Amino acid sequence: MQSVRMIFKRAAAIHVEGEKGDLTNLHYLCAQENTFSIMNIEQKLVTSVIGGLKALYGQDVPAAQVQLQKTKREFEGHLTLVVFPFLRISKKGPEQTAQEIGEYLLANDPTVAAFNVIKGFLNLTIASSAWIELLNGIHADAGYGITPATEHSPLVMIEYSSPNTNKPLHLGHVRNNLLGNALANIIAANGNRVVKTNIVNDRGIHICKSMLAWLKYGNGETPESSGKKGDHLIGDYYVAFDKHYKAEVKELMAKFQAEGLNEEEAKAKAEAESPLMKEAREMLVKWEAGDPEVRALWQKMNDWVYAGFDETYKMMGVTFDKIYYESNTYLEGKEKVMEGLEKGFFYRKEDGSVWADLTGEGLDHKLLLRADGTSVYMTQDIGTAKLRFADYPIDKMIYVVGNEQNYHFQVLSILLDKLGFEWGKGLVHFSYGMVELPEGKMKSREGTVVDADDLMAEMINTAKETSGDLGKLDGLTKEEAENIARIVGLGALKYFILKVDARKNMTFNPKESIDFNGNTGPFIQYTYARIQSVLRKAKEAGIIVPAQLPAGISLSEKEEGLIQMVADFAAVVKQAGEDYSPSLIANYAYDLVKEYNQFYHDFSILREENEAVKIFRLALSENVAKVVRLGMGLLGIEVPDRM
Repeated sequence: MQSVRMIFKRAAAIHVEGEKGDLTNLHYLCAQENTFSIMNIEQKLVTSVIGGLKALYGQDVPAAQVQLQKTKREFEGHLTLVVFPFLRISKKGPEQTAQEIGEYLLANDPTVAAFNVIKGFLNLTIASSAWIELLNGIHADAGYGITPATEHSPLVMIEYSSPNTNKPLHLGHVRNNLLGNALANIIAANGNRVVKTNIVNDRGIHICKSMLAWLKYGNGETPESSGKKGDHLIGDYYVAFDKHYKAEVKELMAKFQAEGLNEEEAKAKAEAESPLMKEAREMLVKWEAGDPEVRALWQKMNDWVYAGFDETYKMMGVTFDKIYYESNTYLEGKEKVMEGLEKGFFYRKEDGSVWADLTGEGLDHKLLLRADGTSVYMTQDIGTAKLRFADYPIDKMIYVVGNEQNYHFQVLSILLDKLGFEWGKGLVHFSYGMVELPEGKMKSREGTVVDADDLMAEMINTAKETSGDLGKLDGLTKEEAENIARIVGLGALKYFILKVDARKNMTFNPKESIDFNGNTGPFIQYTYARIQSVLRKAKEAGIIVPAQLPAGISLSEKEEGLIQMVADFAAVVKQAGEDYSPSLIANYAYDLVKEYNQFYHDFSILREENEAVKIFRLALSENVAKVVRLGMGLLGIEVPDRM
């Protein structure tokens, strides 16, 4: 893991060379509020190597040249030092240089228990006492790997969800919400203040389609009278509009073709002259003009949708600090665009439309206001930015939006920078791929989307059935079994989506996600529950794990490797924050529990006769569980104590 090595080098540079740096980002390497007072093994070794090179060859070497990496499985040792960068100062061959450095470390650093040389690579075996010291440091830190924010930390705003009020949330929204929520947690875990925000698309022609369909075909139906969630009810009318519109277009096409037009001409004329679509456009004009009747209907139907959204978000475990509405932002955007026009940033065409010339940035001309003065999405995003900047002193803005909007955010960044927003140039478009089903793409207008509520309910039911069949709910009350099914079902859904690199398109298969074996949420959750069971039995037997373990315990290779993996968590969290990658944490959690399960299978814990070894293994298990809980928590996934 290159990033881990870079962090180690950075830490050593700070320690050895007195280089200025932000130690808050090296929480897991250095002392932090007396909770983690040891230096990491790798950092110690970097320091020792630098001292050894000075003693052996009389020269100072920058920490950046000290390359430590995990030893390959086929060789003995834990960490490997690459000695090739030092040959010019040793003036000796790689094997002799490695041998001399190895002998120095063995004599002067108690961290090193043994070494071997393979050509220009020095393989170092770390002493058991060093691993126990490392575990003690992790054990003492309840929030290991998590860097808390301070009042001086950068403020990062993250926008996600962005639903339309003409339909319920679907599988695509699920990926967006889960990624956004996980990303917010990860950014916060890296010592940033975070504001989670949502921009609701509550205006436009698509909203009017649902409204018009409800007026025409709804007969006054409400969520209460129908027993449907408000967002589902409105979504039904969006589908109904499309159904009637298509029937209307088909009828008109037949008429126009009979009059001599070809199919393409007939279709274009039919779509332009559709009475239903004309009515929807007229409704939009009335809305823009503030027509009281239209606005009242719009407010009533939107309120139904918001109540439905709230239920979905609650079940999903997703929250927001601030919600913005496009109906409030588009006018602000128009105002900002006009300001840019006055300053000469933009220009007006003869038809009255306003444009931005971005050819100087290697792009094209971008429409900002239509000839009739109405706004486009870009205008709304500028308006939203204005309101956000007024509300919060934002240092960085992250938009969680699908990759079909890559160009949009490239343009938005340039425009915000032109308009004076400090974070404009540095805005981050967290671009993610689409979610498809095994049978292909989803289409909202045709009603072929996977509804988020239905999906979550299905996942919970599947978890209940699968857990019941495997006997994992035996002995639990009905309430406990229901809660476990919820935790496992939603955990399966969230993990299946978050383990995939966000930039890639993915196919969601509900059946695969529920499996209790393999790279799944339930497998990780079950391992956590298994550890909790062991710890409960230890407690019942009166076994107490002390705050500090004694150093004189001889560890197996498997145990040392597990400590090493647990220690990696802090670096993984940091890397996930730098790369905006929840999948790093998801796959780390899987690798860790897979390794722990092998350990659990091969080694006794409670039946171990050596009391010191027993307590060590309990402490190791406890910290594996802690890191799993922290890691899954960053992904928004609960872990059950019983399963």
